[in-house]
Amino acid sequence: MKSKTPTPTGDQLLAMLAALSNPHRLRIIAALSAGGRNYVSQMARELGISRPLLHLHLQKLQDAGLVASQLELSTDGKALNYFEVNAFAVELTPALIAEAAKTLSNNTET
Repeated sequence: MKSKTPTPTGDQLLAMLAALSNPHRLRIIAALSAGGRNYVSQMARELGISRPLLHLHLQKLQDAGLVASQLELSTDGKALNYFEVNAFAVELTPALIAEAAKTLSNNTET
């Protein structure tokens, strides 16, 4: 049985929603979910975006806790940064938002 994702704090919920509010980031999550873990150069080719832009979006997703990365060396000695989706499930309801709002930090620039 899968364990339930812990209820996010207000700041965590805002970070998740902000991270998912971009079409490139939705496509990244979809690609990683469908194809499993992948390294940056291959993902950039598959998604048709530059590596620097992909890195920017992956960092936002990683900061929100939606993806994780692991640096590995290939057989020919190249460093490959692999990313995969972290399991998450959040049922967005008025009650969840009310609970999350109680835990918001005073930082309104998030």
